[in-house]
Amino acid sequence: MYFIEILKSIFFGIVEGITEWLPISSTGHLILVEEFVQYKDQNEAFMSMFNVVIQLGAILAVMVIYFNKLNPFKPGKNKVEVRRTWQLWSKVFVATLPLLLVFKLDDWFDANFHNMVSVAIMLIIYGVAFIYLEKRNKAQAIEPTVTELDKLPYKTALYIGLFQVLALFPGTSRSGATIVGGLLNGTSRSVVTEFTFYLGIPVMFGASALKIFKFIKAGQLLSIGQLFLLLVAMGVAFAVSMVAIRFLTSYVKKHDFTLFGKYRIVLGSVLLLYSFVRLFV
Repeated sequence: MYFIEILKSIFFGIVEGITEWLPISSTGHLILVEEFVQYKDQNEAFMSMFNVVIQLGAILAVMVIYFNKLNPFKPGKNKVEVRRTWQLWSKVFVATLPLLLVFKLDDWFDANFHNMVSVAIMLIIYGVAFIYLEKRNKAQAIEPTVTELDKLPYKTALYIGLFQVLALFPGTSRSGATIVGGLLNGTSRSVVTEFTFYLGIPVMFGASALKIFKFIKAGQLLSIGQLFLLLVAMGVAFAVSMVAIRFLTSYVKKHDFTLFGKYRIVLGSVLLLYSFVRLFV
């Protein structure tokens, strides 16, 4: 039976690795998965912590793929490259500030909106936003004003960070919110996508640390079995994220976000229908 639990961890890791980076809401998909795939004899405290901490595997993929770009101490970097790296980190910090100011609201949002109907509504709203923005930009021939990450203004970084706060609503998608913010502010798809990857580093490490702290503070302890299930999911999330990040980076160079918008609308509609049917079954 424990083999089945391992398979479930692998499945959770696959879902996390794909949906964390594509702008389709990892939370929405995990809620859907939990509806049909549940661990045997695992309490709510463990699952709440599990769903956040597996993100560490996903964010590790970003750090591996972009290690040279993110590392200011890399041997061989000249002064200009080192300065650019520190500027990138400072922009990430600026963009993270809005979320730091309101992170205590996370529990409130989870308590009031962590349900299938709320997630479905946010999936649809941002799906419509993606399609609208892409159509507007094409119809008005709007060209991005920021086409290089090094030239991303601090003001724009802060603007994108403000949109990241909207991801407190389950179903929004952190990457989805920041991408919408970037597109609204004239940032190219490639630049806002890459910057979104970097924004995940402090956010995911911070969220994971907070969840672990609350888990321990509540008197919970991980069993060896639970730790193994968590590590398996993190490992799979890392491997799948390596592929998903490279895919999205390549995809946005030639395509827009319309397909993701349509997917969100379809998924959100399915979740709403399922929630409605469940009321009578």
